Amino acid sequence: MVIVTDNAALKNVCEALSQTDFFAVDTEFLRESTYWSKLCLIQVAGGDVEAIIDPLADGLDMRPFLSIMADTRITKVFHAARQDLEIFYRLMGQVPLPLFDSQIAAMAAGLGDSIGYDTLVQKMLKKSVDKGSRFTDWSRRPLSDKQLTYAIGDVTHLRDLYPLLIGRLKERDRLSWVDEEMASLTNPAIYQFDPEDAWRRMKIRKYSPQWLAVMRLVTRWREREAQTRDKPRGRILKDDAIYELAQQAPRSVEALGRMRAIPRGFERSSMAQGLLAAINEALSDPEKHAPQISRPPVMPSGLGPVVELLKVLLRIKSEELGVAPRLIANAADIERLAAFDDADIPP
Repeated sequence: MVIVTDNAALKNVCEALSQTDFFAVDTEFLRESTYWSKLCLIQVAGGDVEAIIDPLADGLDMRPFLSIMADTRITKVFHAARQDLEIFYRLMGQVPLPLFDSQIAAMAAGLGDSIGYDTLVQKMLKKSVDKGSRFTDWSRRPLSDKQLTYAIGDVTHLRDLYPLLIGRLKERDRLSWVDEEMASLTNPAIYQFDPEDAWRRMKIRKYSPQWLAVMRLVTRWREREAQTRDKPRGRILKDDAIYELAQQAPRSVEALGRMRAIPRGFERSSMAQGLLAAINEALSDPEKHAPQISRPPVMPSGLGPVVELLKVLLRIKSEELGVAPRLIANAADIERLAAFDDADIPP
């Protein structure tokens, strides 16, 4: 195992990785108190290379490694890649392609739905993974031998899993299934946190133009504040507070201070004026600022027994095929099938 803290070592690792057909990648990061993930380690294993790259090392130029990540001749293997890809998208401005997610592959291979890395290693490699260092502070230096051993294990086993999973999927003619499922992971839109689209993560509880307009502009304001201050969204304003703001639509500091979901004293903070400006902008022309949303179809009553029966049939069929149920249908698909004879469900 190589610990990379200088540019010469990183160059050697990248040159070796450039000769491989694939390599496994994982990251360790912190995000509890920030909006953007703080990248603390990058682990890679491919061919004979086993390396831990320290992006916090003084003077380390990450461009050679990011170039390897962008090399479309080499497959990058992850497990549960979503958060890792978000980090690399921000560093690179693109999704590292081609990629392979072993968690998705495991679902198609009949090894479980959203299976954890340690469980997958146990099932396929008959090895155990020590997860004792999972929740340590990866930003503190020096790192202990235990932390380093844990970190490198997240890619050495993954490197060994990849050909086994590929072989299993080929035997069952399911590689195309994995490609279809990974299409959502490779969509750049999911890693672009545009404040204008922040409202799409919220639950739509009412459809009046005023409610929608206030919800949309307050959510946009919160996203901008969170990004600018590099704080989690919930540290700026919780979702429940946004729903109450959309309902009550306070126009003044006094009205804001009377709301239950708003933290005490928030109305006197530096953020209060920006929040009120967003609300008043929304109220100035609700029709203009409300997102265009169609009401969902009204579900017939008494669907419970039919839904439960379909779930049982789905489990039976998924076990027969040796595939995770979610790859066949999700909860929303089952409800639509139960409710409508002509349910519009993607094949």
